[in-house]
Amino acid sequence: MPPALPVLKLAAAVVVLALGMLLAAGDPLRPVLGGLAAVILVGWGLRDLLAPVRLAVDATGVTVPAGMLSRRHLPWPTVENIQLHRRSGRGLAGPTLEIDTGDSLHLFSRLDLGTDPAEVADALRAARAASPGGTG
Repeated sequence: MPPALPVLKLAAAVVVLALGMLLAAGDPLRPVLGGLAAVILVGWGLRDLLAPVRLAVDATGVTVPAGMLSRRHLPWPTVENIQLHRRSGRGLAGPTLEIDTGDSLHLFSRLDLGTDPAEVADALRAARAASPGGTG
């Protein structure tokens, strides 16, 4: 993830809050909505600063986010499929890494991974194949 992105989210929170206050013109709803949007942006920016690593891999499996700051380890036998999806349009342009366990689906974009999702998919497949009892 680009290091400027969390800072940009925090700065956007300040701008949204300020605009909510400036444009209130006696309407109590605008500052409340601006404050709510600012809180969401601050939470999102803090998550990026406090937990920048979105995906980790080792010989036993892959660790993925579970909520804002916690992690969940997925042992290799539970990972059913590692795919790369290429989508375009509607704000979803670009490749997305998909890790499917059958019970849960984990999606990662280039911003989540900090690199090309295709490279990460190849590395995950290689790590799974090299693991004890790997299923390639």
